[in-house]
Order: sequence, then structure tokens, then C-alpha cells
Amino acid sequence: MGLSLILKQEVKISKKQLLNSLIASFFFLIYGNGVFVWALKFVDSGFGALIASTQPLFVLFILRFMDRKPFQKKSIIGVCLGMFGMYLLVSQKELITSKDTLLGIFMMLSCVLSWSYGSVFVSKAKLPKSYMVTTGVQMIFAGIVLSLMSLGFGEPWSSPLIWSIEVKVSMILLIVFGGIIAFTAFNFLLKKVSPEKVATSAYVNPVIALCMGWYFLNEQLSNQSIIASIILLTGVYFITSRKRK
Repeated sequence: MGLSLILKQEVKISKKQLLNSLIASFFFLIYGNGVFVWALKFVDSGFGALIASTQPLFVLFILRFMDRKPFQKKSIIGVCLGMFGMYLLVSQKELITSKDTLLGIFMMLSCVLSWSYGSVFVSKAKLPKSYMVTTGVQMIFAGIVLSLMSLGFGEPWSSPLIWSIEVKVSMILLIVFGGIIAFTAFNFLLKKVSPEKVATSAYVNPVIALCMGWYFLNEQLSNQSIIASIILLTGVYFITSRKRK
């Protein structure tokens, strides 16, 4: 919001635009991100990132349901590969260590569905002209709700002054690049490009997260995970590279 004022962008927002921004905030940040982070207590970050890469599949099915347009050949191939990749991914017995792991996987998939529907919703909804205002409203609302939820669940809070250097750097990177830059660009693209095209970021992030989880956190990287990710991402490629009618 502050950046919008600095850049002299229009910050005026109608009741309808405000409501749509709050709805998008719920699908993206409150449920889509908030619950996903909670589920990471039970699932490795790299594995969770691979689950997140199924977003284009969800977007495609949602668009198929809402617009009632038939699947193209590339889409059918992509869906089949994606479903097979997901089967290989979640069927690994060594990854399912407890019932909590299954719960984590289920909740992550519901978060991907929430984020996917939010993408389609934003592409069709009436929102503020300034994408920074849209992003700011979503983040402010989500920050308030998630803070109240954190207090309600009795989670421990700590002062940023006692955080380690690694945590402080991570938070700064998340705020600047993940929040201000990336999320604003995300809201912008949803109005300029089709939702399934915007979802292509979902097959870049998982590969990076999988490798970083293996390198920095010593997370398990099985051959089946590698094969599953290749098949799944190939399926996503077929979906996102198809020609739009």
C-alpha cells in the first residue's frame, strides 16, 4: 500500500473490489499458505513442494468445470502423466511414516486446490486497478487473521531481535522477493495471462525446493521421487504448452 502511494498509483478501492480482495486473500494466503505451512510439520519441504506442483492440474479441472470447454489432446496427456506422477509420489511407503503424514499430504492438496481456485477467481473478479493495492489488502487481511489464529492456538511468539541471522535473512528475502515482488507480479499476471499459464511457476519451484531440502536439510531424495517429479512436471508442461482455442 505504501509503495502504491510512493509511486502515485490510484489507491481508491470500492466495496466490491475490497470484498474480492479479501476473498482472494483467504484462498491464497490464509488457507492456501497458512495451512500449507502448518502441514509442513508432517511432510518434508521438498515433498511438499512437489505436491504444490500439481496446481496447474487443479487449475485446468476448475476451468474445465467453470467454462465447460473440452480438453485438448495435450491436456489429456498432461492430466494422465500428472495423475501417474502423483501416484508415484504419494505411494512411497518410506515417506508415509505416520497418520500425521497422511493428514499433512491431504491438507497440502486441499491448499493447492484453494490456491488454484483463487487463481481462477482473481482472473475473473473485479479488483483495484493498482496491483500493489490488491497485494497490500490481501497481505494485511491475511496477516491479521493468521495472527489471531496463531494466538488462538497458543503458538509461541518471539521477538525478531532474538532471531538468528539466518532467520532474519530468510524473513527479509521472503518479504521482499516472495511477498512484495513475486506476489504482486502474480496478481498482475492473473489479469494479463490465463491462470493455467501463470501456474507454470508451480513446476519451477518444486525442483528447486526438492534440491535445497536435500542439500540444506538432509531430506530424503529417493529415486522414485525423482522419477515421479519428472513425470509430473512433464505432464504439467503438456498442459501449459497447449494452444488456447
